[in-house]
Amino acid sequence: MPTIVPVILCGGSGTRLWPRSRAVKPKPFLTLVGDCTLFEAAVRRCPASGGFSPPVVVTGGKHVEHVESQLGEMDGAQIIVETSARNTAAAIALAAYRLPSDAVMLVCPSDHHIGDADAFAATACAAADLAREGWLVSFGIEATRPETGFGYLRQGEKISDIGYRTAQFVEKPDLERAKSFLAEGGYAWNGGIFAFGVKDFIAELERHRPQIAAGVKEAVAKGYEDGERFYPNAEVFDNVPSDSVDYAVMENTERAAMVPAAMNWSDIGNWHALHEALESDPWGNSVRGTGTVELVDCRNVLVDSDGPRVSVIGLENAIVVVDGDDIMITTVAGVQKVGKLAGTVNQ
Repeated sequence: MPTIVPVILCGGSGTRLWPRSRAVKPKPFLTLVGDCTLFEAAVRRCPASGGFSPPVVVTGGKHVEHVESQLGEMDGAQIIVETSARNTAAAIALAAYRLPSDAVMLVCPSDHHIGDADAFAATACAAADLAREGWLVSFGIEATRPETGFGYLRQGEKISDIGYRTAQFVEKPDLERAKSFLAEGGYAWNGGIFAFGVKDFIAELERHRPQIAAGVKEAVAKGYEDGERFYPNAEVFDNVPSDSVDYAVMENTERAAMVPAAMNWSDIGNWHALHEALESDPWGNSVRGTGTVELVDCRNVLVDSDGPRVSVIGLENAIVVVDGDDIMITTVAGVQKVGKLAGTVNQ
């Protein structure tokens, strides 16, 4: 059976995890959960022993050095350097036009936490089997709460022992609608992990977004290699329309499928999500970083300090982060607004 090619997407600035995550070194390259960075964990989840090829990493120019240093000496790994951010449809297309047409791509964000690597591998293999049959497959992440921050997938008819047609892609709902999804059942979070046959993805992209397909194909044809790096032609690629793979392909194809995935997944999209992914004391408090922290009569508090002593008394549902000279304090309810702080710009 042909191996699965991990396509690891390294984009975005991770501003909602400021001040720890910054534009110069965003969250994929930080050690947030466990003993390795989120990017390193994404690579480790796809070992050769599990039937995976060396990864193709798609990233921006300012992150290439982080990718190379954390990727290490891995034979066969490729780094595709985007000359500008053109969203996920174009990023995945860059990899597709560089790979053999009969390959299967496993598209993985580089900044998610997956606590159960064995469940991830099993789901990836099931998704790859469907992709070899011509399906464009999403991982349907088990919905464990009425989350308003994610899109949802509605499960359709069964097409294999583990796979289903995707009956509907649902935009981020309000709270009442999210609660109804959980009550009804058959809905999963759309975590942005996919398995595609290269030729099938290209065919669907050319059918539904011909301008993106044509632009990326030309940019790849006119690009050049520099060691393990590949640079698409900047003049062409910078003019490719920007669109997500969900809007460009997945919501339009008639071959959309999903495989359920219960693998202790988190997008680590904000400080509260990170807190939930960390181990807590009996009162729900978590402490990380190198600094000394003292908590008294606190509930559901996260403190992350890289040096200064932090003492917290009597707080509930709060986040305290110290990074050098920057201090950020927020309630759990305010975590989605961290990216709006003036300090997140160009840092």
